[in-house]
Amino acid sequence: MALTVIGMVIGLIIMLITLGSVNYYIALRLYQGINYIFPQINAKVYIGIFIFITLTMILGFARSLLQLPMAIKNIMGLISSYWMGILVYTLLSFIIADLALVIGSMTKLIPNPMPKSIRFYSGLIVVLLTIGTVGYGIYSANKIKHVSYDISLREKTLSSELKIAMISDLHLGAVNSENRIENMVREINNLKPDLVCIAGDIFDNDYYAIQGPDEISDLLKSITSTNGVYASLGNHDAGETLKEMMDFLERSNIKLLNDQHVIVDESLVLVGRLDSSPIGGFGGMSRKDLAEIIDLADNKLPVVVIDHNPQNIDEYGSGVDLILAGHTHKGQIFPGSLFTRAIYAVDYGHYQKDSNSPHVVVTSGVGTWGMPMRVGTNCEIVSIKLH
Repeated sequence: MALTVIGMVIGLIIMLITLGSVNYYIALRLYQGINYIFPQINAKVYIGIFIFITLTMILGFARSLLQLPMAIKNIMGLISSYWMGILVYTLLSFIIADLALVIGSMTKLIPNPMPKSIRFYSGLIVVLLTIGTVGYGIYSANKIKHVSYDISLREKTLSSELKIAMISDLHLGAVNSENRIENMVREINNLKPDLVCIAGDIFDNDYYAIQGPDEISDLLKSITSTNGVYASLGNHDAGETLKEMMDFLERSNIKLLNDQHVIVDESLVLVGRLDSSPIGGFGGMSRKDLAEIIDLADNKLPVVVIDHNPQNIDEYGSGVDLILAGHTHKGQIFPGSLFTRAIYAVDYGHYQKDSNSPHVVVTSGVGTWGMPMRVGTNCEIVSIKLH
């Protein structure tokens, strides 16, 4: 226990130092440009504004742990979410710009000492690029795309073709998350699915952060499917408000499978797994082995598993036919996709290790976490035709 606490403290210190250093670098470079136009700028006021934004960002991502009025938490979350996206692209752009300036200076293409005007114009280009990228990311995050896959089961048969509509990572309570729900429900219903599966992270850690939970529940209740709507819990569907989350899902006619299985239309076994690393815990529930949930040896029906994190796919053998996962967001914003691609055997799309392994479908999610932006990825609804 003591080692865990020490590890958390060390991790927090490293995070604070990293965020502090990044914000200092960006603040300094922006100040150089602003000071070129407005030489009389008050440096103390400028530094104070940047410190306020930095602290708000840090506290914003930990707002569910703070005993503050919800209105203040929402404002902190709004500032921190947008600033994180701005921070990422401002940092990347300034690093590239400064490398270009260093190379230009070394090759004598730029005079030495460097004129202040060059630093100003390089900073202006960075600001314009950041505004353009962040603006596009916000626009892109409010569009829902459709992705479809055809999957054939070789060893087992279905009585008829089954259409599964799959979503994940709604992150209800995150910035702008509720604004997507009405369109999402309409798009799912237009697919006329036989079964709807939600692969975790329905919430964003805190049930009480949801804007208008009753209205959202009514919208989710209006999802139509021949065989109902089923879900499993993700790592963000946990913590102190877990009971409220589970009650919300029940009111919304979403059947939650907590390491449980059901038989759908007497033709398919659907298994829902608890996430392997819940933030704040599942209130005494813990992840079981698959063998404790279902006896695959005696099973003759196709088996579909909803497991939020695709890092768990190695747990499944030939007894499972299809795994539905989310979690990765496909990195959500570039260059995040480069990291998720390196970390996971499959961070997005359809995958099958070999002919004896289950099919895996990983979605980039229908919502966003943290930054309400999408750059190089999409909010999506997945349609799977299972033969």
